[in-house]
Amino acid sequence: MLLAPMGAAILRGQQINDGITVGMKAVKIAVPEFKPSTTDAKITQLAKVFNDTLWNDLDFSGNLVLASKSFYPLGNFVNPSDIRPDDWMKTGVEASYITYGSVAIPTTGSMRGAFTADLHFTELKSNQSPIQPVRWSGGLDTDDAARFVAHSWASAILESLGFGKGITTTKIAYVSERAGAKEIYIMDYDGYGGFPLTSHRDLALTPAWSPDAEHIAFMGYRGSVTNIEVIPRRGGGAVPFPGPVGLNTTPAWSPDGKRIAFASNRDNHRSADGPEIYIASSNGTNMIRLLPRPTARGIDTSPVWNPKTGRELAFVSDRSGSQQIYRINDDGTNLRRLIDDGGDAENPSWSPDGNFLAFAWKRSGNSRFEIYLHDLVTGKNSQLTRNGSDNEKPTWSPDGKHIAFESNQTGKLQIYSMLADGSKPRQLTRSGENKAPAWSGYIK
Repeated sequence: MLLAPMGAAILRGQQINDGITVGMKAVKIAVPEFKPSTTDAKITQLAKVFNDTLWNDLDFSGNLVLASKSFYPLGNFVNPSDIRPDDWMKTGVEASYITYGSVAIPTTGSMRGAFTADLHFTELKSNQSPIQPVRWSGGLDTDDAARFVAHSWASAILESLGFGKGITTTKIAYVSERAGAKEIYIMDYDGYGGFPLTSHRDLALTPAWSPDAEHIAFMGYRGSVTNIEVIPRRGGGAVPFPGPVGLNTTPAWSPDGKRIAFASNRDNHRSADGPEIYIASSNGTNMIRLLPRPTARGIDTSPVWNPKTGRELAFVSDRSGSQQIYRINDDGTNLRRLIDDGGDAENPSWSPDGNFLAFAWKRSGNSRFEIYLHDLVTGKNSQLTRNGSDNEKPTWSPDGKHIAFESNQTGKLQIYSMLADGSKPRQLTRSGENKAPAWSGYIK
């Protein structure tokens, strides 16, 4: 069901404290629980799923501050007549907006038997609705249906305030060995519903999303051959690059989806030399080597494209003696080193606006990797993680407000996410060991 036209004015952006653009000025919103229409156990349980999902979506948006429930007035807030704006703007709550309503599983009509929500969103000062009240159905009476409606409503609220789509419908691909072999898995952005995409029963590593979020490229290991393979997001057979030779790994899609950069030692696989950077068409044809090897047995790996220009890449190389991050045009010109402060730098990930690189860095004198941001304009490096563990392989959300990464802070590698200023870290995986997250674009 389509929402009514959205009428809230777009709010102006601002910089967070360390100069990284996470988003726009935060807005405070009250989110009282959506009440089930009956005391039936099924709708009561789905109401909890809906309320928890909506709260977490809005809380992790990077743009909203949720008013503390401990200051909410008493009552059930289902209809506009139940809302007294002054109660929600008073000291303690101090909300600018409120979303409220009810949930049900209708027994009659076109939505019979499906999870359904009556949804309201009101600006308290004017007592006007940026989004007209709407009834939305998830199609089924399942947890997934309740989550779908909550995700969609959170996205609608963010868009109505001028904050963009949010990340509620995005996915994260990652590597898990929870079933024995390392396979590519996919989960919702909040860690829900992880499932295996590949079934190599050997090794499937380094996932990377196509720009349209419909395919994933990865390194597949079959017998003694490692190759770049591409598999649809919805599952099916993986298509390998033709003529695999040697080691082929760390694929990365160009912003237009027409090319894939990757690391390979295909031209020197019989020697002890390490991989170099190659670029091929997305089907593995028209392959070129980006630049000559710097020294014998050197390593160039982990290329990533500038999503803003599509004409340059960052990659990792040990050509200076230790692994560092370099930047280069896609025709092999204008090579320059980005991180000049020593130590080991790896895992570059380019922000959607092209202004920042997230990366893992074990600085000189330190024993652990932490996640940093490199400002490509000022050259400033800002540390994001400080948890006494190794934190690596950062990946950006498509809205540029969040970063997922792997960390061993629990003793096993797990996937976490956080806001792009390092705040609100969340553990997303818990079963087995999980690593190498890759955040999708917006899924249609």
